[in-house]
Amino acid sequence: MEPTNKLKNSKEVIAYLAEQFPACFSIEGDAKPLKVGIFHELAERLKEDEKVTKTLLRSALRQYTSSWRYLHSVKVGSHRVDLDGEQGLAIEQEHMDHAQQTLKESKERAFEQRKKAQAEAKAKQDANNETSKPATARKTRANPPKRSNNRKPNPVQKPAAVLKQVAVDSLKTGKEIKVLVGKTPMSATIQEVTKDGVSVQLQSGMQVKVKPEHIVE
Repeated sequence: MEPTNKLKNSKEVIAYLAEQFPACFSIEGDAKPLKVGIFHELAERLKEDEKVTKTLLRSALRQYTSSWRYLHSVKVGSHRVDLDGEQGLAIEQEHMDHAQQTLKESKERAFEQRKKAQAEAKAKQDANNETSKPATARKTRANPPKRSNNRKPNPVQKPAAVLKQVAVDSLKTGKEIKVLVGKTPMSATIQEVTKDGVSVQLQSGMQVKVKPEHIVE
């Protein structure tokens, strides 16, 4: 039967290592670069310890050495330490460069994950807000009220002035007259009078040919 105090996750293992080897591990403040091959040293020291398995120990070490706090500690001028805090090899430039690159990539992944989580949370909140609206409000937005067909009657229009057809023999070039375009009289000037009709120029500048009976005053 497994002991009840067996460590369950990497966080608990790291806290346990900081307790057992305080000169090497820490859970806050500045971290220290670890000796290369420290896993084997740990496995030997803890081989009789039933609290932690090698699998969990390896996972905890991976988490510890990939943390931002630890990666910040890998700098030129610092030294790697063993379980008893004894200094070993000095950190070289290539080691620091690798740690800084790993740190940069880790922060970028964290930023993307945080942005994605915020977007998902906002979408969920918007969905909850939509669901919580009264049914009548949702129905109103989905089906806007139809416009009433009860239009107000057009105001009574005054009868148009009675127009009188101009005598044919009075049609002369240059005379100001009105031409019926449909039912609308439009001001125009006579340009030419022929047997085929009367050429006039409308105020818009357009020239048209009309019959004498379409010329009024």
